[in-house]
Amino acid sequence: MDYLKELNPPQLQAVQHTDGPVMIIAGAGSGKTRVLTYRIAHLIYAKGIDPFNILSLTFTNKAAAEMKHRIEMLVGLEARNTWMGTFHSVFAKILRVEAGKIGYPSNFTIYDSDDSKSLIRTLVKEMRIDDKVYKPSVVLSRISGAKNRLISWQAYQDDPYVKADDEAAMKPHMGAIYEKYQKRLFKSGAMDFDDLLFNTNVLFRDHLDVLNKYQQRFKYVMVDEFQDTNISQYLITKKLAAVHQNICVVGDDAQSIYAFRGADIQNILNFEKDYPDLFVVKLEQNYRSTKTIVEAANSIIDKNKAQLKKLVWTSNPEGELIELIKATSDGEEGRIVANTIFEEKNNKKLNNSDFAILYRTNSQSRSMEEALRKMNLTYKIVGGLSFYQRKEIKDLMAYMRFTVNPVDEEAFKRVINYPKRGIGDTSVEKILVAAYDHDIPLWEVVKNAHSFLPGRAGSSVDDFATMIKAFQIEVERKDAFEVASSIAKQSGLLRELYEDKTIEGLNRYENVQELLNAIKEYVDNPENEDKSLGSFLQEIALLTDNDQDKDKTDAITLMTIHSSKGLEFRQVFVVGMEEDLFPSQMMMQSREDLEEERRLFYVATTRAMDKLYLTYALSRYRFGRLLNCEPSRFLEEVDQNMIKVNKRMSSKDMPGALRKEGLPGAGGFVGIKRQPESRQPSQLKIHTPSPDFKPSNTNNLKAAQLVEHPKFGFGKVQKIETEGLNKKATIQFEHFGEKTLLLSFAKLRIID
Repeated sequence: MDYLKELNPPQLQAVQHTDGPVMIIAGAGSGKTRVLTYRIAHLIYAKGIDPFNILSLTFTNKAAAEMKHRIEMLVGLEARNTWMGTFHSVFAKILRVEAGKIGYPSNFTIYDSDDSKSLIRTLVKEMRIDDKVYKPSVVLSRISGAKNRLISWQAYQDDPYVKADDEAAMKPHMGAIYEKYQKRLFKSGAMDFDDLLFNTNVLFRDHLDVLNKYQQRFKYVMVDEFQDTNISQYLITKKLAAVHQNICVVGDDAQSIYAFRGADIQNILNFEKDYPDLFVVKLEQNYRSTKTIVEAANSIIDKNKAQLKKLVWTSNPEGELIELIKATSDGEEGRIVANTIFEEKNNKKLNNSDFAILYRTNSQSRSMEEALRKMNLTYKIVGGLSFYQRKEIKDLMAYMRFTVNPVDEEAFKRVINYPKRGIGDTSVEKILVAAYDHDIPLWEVVKNAHSFLPGRAGSSVDDFATMIKAFQIEVERKDAFEVASSIAKQSGLLRELYEDKTIEGLNRYENVQELLNAIKEYVDNPENEDKSLGSFLQEIALLTDNDQDKDKTDAITLMTIHSSKGLEFRQVFVVGMEEDLFPSQMMMQSREDLEEERRLFYVATTRAMDKLYLTYALSRYRFGRLLNCEPSRFLEEVDQNMIKVNKRMSSKDMPGALRKEGLPGAGGFVGIKRQPESRQPSQLKIHTPSPDFKPSNTNNLKAAQLVEHPKFGFGKVQKIETEGLNKKATIQFEHFGEKTLLLSFAKLRIID
């Protein structure tokens, strides 16, 4: 096989060095997927390793499926025998087999975040504590953070520092909620997403025979996107690779952007400490982007202190300069972006799908959407409500879940009286209380409802139990599609939706039909050996956001920068490049926070192949108020030789045309002079605040007074205006021209 001829020298090293610990530092666009694919193919084809002995962990099922397909093309169907998938899917598979060892049923339910929040809502109500203080999302985030650091509810309650944190946050009951949450999950035969990793660690810690079994099975362990792993994920892989030591991690510390999800950049920065004989390969050639974009991205990430040094380069053409666009408002920013896309599409014969608009927060999409709609440009938003989060889908899924696992409390509460069968909230409460008081499984109470509920409600629950028993018999005999179709019809759910003739009702009915289509597709797929309903439910529970986008429409992509990692587009607009928006004011507590924001900017710039635009607005509506904005500090960190400052008029101002005109120095972007085609170094006028700088009280600020601003330097107040509750000052600055600032936000030192 001549597949090795397609690799450059560092890629070839990464593929052929198969034994012992290896770290592949893969810069953006450096062919990482190809290296991982060929490495596994090389193990199977050249080294004769049994695919059953190879474990490859990824962060999306989509990435795993793509890799498996590529390996199949190289070595044939044997590739299907590799253990390849996301951390959660692989360890859920192991837990299905070994669950009994830690007291769980093998058919345990996997709760999504909605299920978890619903359970927390119930617990907060039962505990009679303030639901405004103990919001489900806040509590779940705290519990998730603890589990990712392998802190059990017992350890959580025993830790005085954790307790002090909770008391300082005015949430002293957090530990008690965590305990009740875990106990209720256990009783429901359910695990949340974090439990899949937490319980795998517990399994390997407490059952060395099980750990040894999988250590012997997985002779080669590979981890993709290693910079995104948390402590829990790293410890599992480290344990699994402890016997054979053939662990290969692939990642890029410069793209570590998921600290808020528990990712720990120290895993990749300190990997060499755990493996002193580590073999390191750096993939530094970028195949994706132009020289301009690569050099600009290098100049950004170079400002970070905590990093593994590398120099990404490319042999691609120089390409166009990065275009910096200033808008007066977020509305104008949207119009300029839409008009630019319209012009570029027509001039360069591009498709909508060649463009992406990236932003720091989802709320920024509004002005972009409005502008694109007015230009009649098709777009899609990544990260909206996914198909499997729709109510009608979750209802049918809950019926299927309860059939497979009849102690699943959240599924029970969702379906017991839908469609309505005369079982009110009080009856449901009595069933749950009976299960707790008598310490018996929920299903036992449901099957014997007449003993706990008198009259009509008891009869209705009996009928419900009879229906579920019939479904359970079908589960034993039929495939997932046949059972799901039967459940949809016999439960009355399909009829309920069919009888609603509103447009929304028809959409919901079609969505359920689409779910049944998905189950049929799953059953018909020859790669899925287990065609049972339980197997399908696990597959769906483990879908990640990136796996759910099946829309093939030619559309401009709108998404947060976090969602864009791993993707590439011909032209990319990074919008909202303003202080307190990007970098986010929420991420300015420490150097580590700021460096993570800078890595996020690096990820945004490296999504672009041919052309990159950076845009900012001088005013933006945020939190219901019109705020004046300052350009982001990150714009000053980009190599100024790679940027041209253009004044693009919005379609509103100049329909169908484009004026390419640099901004004059005084009124232009902070620190960037107009340099149309030259790449001579520009002189940055960055103001350093006076040593005694301290913002003054500006309530009585008057025209003609001299002031100092921490960024714009010294200036003279031209006029003071009042608009409603907002007081604005127009100031002529020495180097940055005239600026209008909201006094409630501007930090000004009055000089006289």
